[in-house]
Amino acid sequence: MTLLTSLRRLLTVATLGLGLVHAAHAADAGAPDQLIRQLSLETIEAVKADKEIQAGNINKIIALVDAKVMPHVNFQRMTASAVGRFWRQATPEQQTKLQAEFKTLLVRTYAGALTQVKDQTIGLKPLRAQPTDTEVVVRTEIRGKGDAIQLDYRLEKAGAEWKIYDVNVLGIWLADQYRNSFAQEIGANGIDGLIKSLADKNAKAGAPAAKG
Repeated sequence: MTLLTSLRRLLTVATLGLGLVHAAHAADAGAPDQLIRQLSLETIEAVKADKEIQAGNINKIIALVDAKVMPHVNFQRMTASAVGRFWRQATPEQQTKLQAEFKTLLVRTYAGALTQVKDQTIGLKPLRAQPTDTEVVVRTEIRGKGDAIQLDYRLEKAGAEWKIYDVNVLGIWLADQYRNSFAQEIGANGIDGLIKSLADKNAKAGAPAAKG
């Protein structure tokens, strides 16, 4: 399995999680697990209500993901984590470009994964956190045919809001997966080389620039 195939699989499973969480019990509206639950339900309801999205209209799917999911993701932290130690070496302009291209790549991959939502269900595990915690892990399981799939989200509290900054599928954190390939690209062609590589991938895929 290639790295790209592996990353697509991770994002597909993560998308299934955000599209299929079952609200089993009430929770504080400001709690991180409640955010995952609410976001999941709103996303899948939007998919079910739009025939063009169900038919695979990628532009409409991207618009949905950008509107529903991306405001709840800390993309600067996610990008910095994926770029690793090289992030501090990047100029502010390079950081801005890296974030924009990485976001576009993830939005398109994430959007494409929505078309694979079927009859799976998701169970949220009890949240192990204190009221004063500002970083937590929300643990879930995808249940369908075969063994359950582990799916966890790292969230941080930014003011009064919780934002996702990493996703774990089957024990692999998404940022860690990208960090290895990004480091190889930077080692060979520098930070500008990584920016160009991401831009080329996005252009080849015909991806519109992600907002924000």
